Amino acid sequence: METQIPHSGPKLQRYGITEKKKAELDSLKNQVIDAGAIVQQQQIIVNSLNEKATRYQGYLLVAEANRAHALSNKNLIDQVVQNAYDLSYNSRNAFYKTTSSSGDASLVAENISDLINKLIYSVEIINKLSNLVIRKKALNPLISDDLISRINTAGTDANNAVALTLIALKSTLAAEASILESEAAITLENKQATKLYLTLTDEKSIDTPLSLHPVSETCIRGLLYNAYKNSQLAYDKANTANDETVRQLNYATTNLSKAQIKLQSLQSGLAAATAAALAS
Repeated sequence: METQIPHSGPKLQRYGITEKKKAELDSLKNQVIDAGAIVQQQQIIVNSLNEKATRYQGYLLVAEANRAHALSNKNLIDQVVQNAYDLSYNSRNAFYKTTSSSGDASLVAENISDLINKLIYSVEIINKLSNLVIRKKALNPLISDDLISRINTAGTDANNAVALTLIALKSTLAAEASILESEAAITLENKQATKLYLTLTDEKSIDTPLSLHPVSETCIRGLLYNAYKNSQLAYDKANTANDETVRQLNYATTNLSKAQIKLQSLQSGLAAATAAALAS
């Protein structure tokens, strides 16, 4: 009797298809795992850059505030220096004018004093002439009474002129004293105003117009100028760093989005392949 050997072709063919699908599923699972790891890695990078961007944005805001404050100080010192220059320049002119006025007042006082001396001398002459005419009148009645009256009037007028001139001299001396006090005050003011300006600018004099003065780096004005310059450099660096961080963040965000899309695609493919394998 001939023995029949069972035919196993269909079973082997079915087993081969199952193994192939399993291998494909395993491959898809590995791709999903790798894509998930890439997404996690990109997410970590994005999170880190987000923190860095927030930190650098804070640096930029601080740098901008410092720059604005330094610019305000720079503008303020320019105003202070200009006011100090104007005060010193005007004080010097006032000093020269006060000194000139003091000299003029002294000259007027000297002229008035000389005039008083001449008036007193004239009064003495008129008085002597009056006494002489009165004595002559006693000896010679023909001498006119009108002449005596005129001489007496001249003497009175001369005495009045002396009195008025003395009042004028007193006023002149008072004015001169006031001018001298003003001169002392304006001299002190001029020295202090000039010293203030020279301290602020480190200049040697105020003879050169302010617009032509170079800014010294060692004076108060120069220090504030340097502070503004440094704040501007710090702002530029912070702005550059912030822009670079934003660029890196945008690039990393794009990479994360691509990785997430790829992961979703692989997950969908795996789900579809798994469903197909289970249905077969």
